[in-house]
Amino acid sequence: MSYKLNISSRKEALIKLLDVIIKHENEIIQALYDDFKKPPFESIATETSYIISELKDTIKHIDKWAKIKKITPSILNFPSTDYIVKEPYGKVLIIAPWNYPFQLAICPMISAVAAGNQVVLKPSELTPKTSAIILMIVEKVFQHQHVKVIEGGVEVTQKLLAQRWDYIFFTGSVPVGKIVAKAAAEHLTPITLELGGKNPCIIDETANLKLAAKRIVWGKFLNAGQTCIAPDYILIQEDMKSHFVDFMKNEITNAYGKNPKESPDFARIVNEKNWHRLMSMIEPEKVIFGGETAVEDCYIAPTLIEENDLDSALMQEEIFGPILPIITYKHEKEITQTISKYEKPLALYVFTDDRKFARKTITNFSFGGGCVNDTVIHFANKRLPFGGVGHSGIGAYHGQLSFDIFSHHKGVVKKANWLDLNLRYAPYTNKIDTLKKLLKWL
Repeated sequence: MSYKLNISSRKEALIKLLDVIIKHENEIIQALYDDFKKPPFESIATETSYIISELKDTIKHIDKWAKIKKITPSILNFPSTDYIVKEPYGKVLIIAPWNYPFQLAICPMISAVAAGNQVVLKPSELTPKTSAIILMIVEKVFQHQHVKVIEGGVEVTQKLLAQRWDYIFFTGSVPVGKIVAKAAAEHLTPITLELGGKNPCIIDETANLKLAAKRIVWGKFLNAGQTCIAPDYILIQEDMKSHFVDFMKNEITNAYGKNPKESPDFARIVNEKNWHRLMSMIEPEKVIFGGETAVEDCYIAPTLIEENDLDSALMQEEIFGPILPIITYKHEKEITQTISKYEKPLALYVFTDDRKFARKTITNFSFGGGCVNDTVIHFANKRLPFGGVGHSGIGAYHGQLSFDIFSHHKGVVKKANWLDLNLRYAPYTNKIDTLKKLLKWL
């Protein structure tokens, strides 16, 4: 059966998906808690409500997004009608991560279905409860030949990547992204890679430190720091550091209490392997706040680190946990020296009341996306592209862009027959001057 479905059939499937997700929202929230104690508020804000909104938006706009688009024709083709036709790629593989296991699995699936593709979805094996509920939802909504969920670990992913696909969408780490890219290259398969990196958070001497601390605590320790766009390290003007650290300590306590382990609002590290990876980065003598841990609960407290060594273990890779190194700079040029030491990040944040400094920072550095005087919130706007650059990713999605990346855009020229100019046809004798004059107007 072909799943190059008409728009109304795609819309019906998405409406059914919306209904099933709304009915099972509490079960999804529970699954996320069971997997790594994700707080219900965060599950609603960053997972279920985001997907519900994405579905409603896609259902509302799918007719417009899929519509044939007329384009101004070239005078060289006069008389003609030119247009772009969007068609599905065909068979799409989506590989989802564990940190936002529901949202980052279902979101690209929605757009792949909206664009008319067949989909194989591979959820993360590290969040088995969420993976199971994704399987249940998909089986309730779609026929097996249309959308299929395949569960499993690394071996399953390797077998899937060994097959030929028309498009691959991957969200995860840079090392695995490179493996996916190599597998896709075997068949020249187009890909979207949503990866990560060391996201800088710059604070200059004009910043509102108290408000900056509050917003950074939220963006960094959301999901226990397991967010690809979380601030990865602080770069702060050295005269502001002590005051900023005091504000950070207060805001962490305000958010999670004196013992964050007892807070219902603080998630856990997804498994022991990742817990041990994070622990290996911490040098106890550098801890200036937090640092409490419990392996049996995969718990690491919100932790602030005084970091002066850009080559330390903590600064070698994306942290992806509730550990925040604080680095000082004296002169502005040191900001460039530090950020340029690492690959292009997925996100960059700058806190300042100096408009020129903000504009300069946003302009001078290459990064996927970011904020001035806040963190993470750029993800929420569907009208903004979300994606990386360089090692932090290939391609961008969200909103209409998501529909477009799962669609091949065919350019078509419909030539009229009522006029056929001889200029382009051989023999070309005595036509060069006319051709040059014509080309000057293009």
